[in-house]
Amino acid sequence: MSAVVRRPVAFIAALVLFAEAVGIVIINAVLGTVVKNQDMSLAGTDPGVMSKGTWVLGGVSGLFLVLCGVLLLVAGIRDRAPGRAARIVLIGCAVVHGVLGALTVGLVGWEAFVLMMVVLGLIVLALVAYGPAEDNPAAARAEPEQPAAPAPA
Repeated sequence: MSAVVRRPVAFIAALVLFAEAVGIVIINAVLGTVVKNQDMSLAGTDPGVMSKGTWVLGGVSGLFLVLCGVLLLVAGIRDRAPGRAARIVLIGCAVVHGVLGALTVGLVGWEAFVLMMVVLGLIVLALVAYGPAEDNPAAARAEPEQPAAPAPA
């Protein structure tokens, strides 16, 4: 895939992940506030602990999405494939989006599912665009090895 397509996909995916990080933090902040204000327990669980846990989950999720966005942004700026660790993080992010997309169909609706699948598609497209053949362009263009001639008898 050419750099004409790779770079914009990486930039768009990074921007979408940054926006999603902000959204996740806001949603968890609202949920944490609601749980704290309800002052109800769930099977004897302290509402303060549930509220703090929701805030922590929102912060960690937001940081993870920002990390994934930064990795894609760096890949787009350098126009090089992410390293092994970055690929693992991005693949994990794609898997999480796939699982959450499947869960959102029943809980939130088809619109949320489509949104999650668009983000999943952008992450996967960015990973495929910077595939293994792009890691070493010289090796990808090299001619295949010729078999050795048989030895004379």
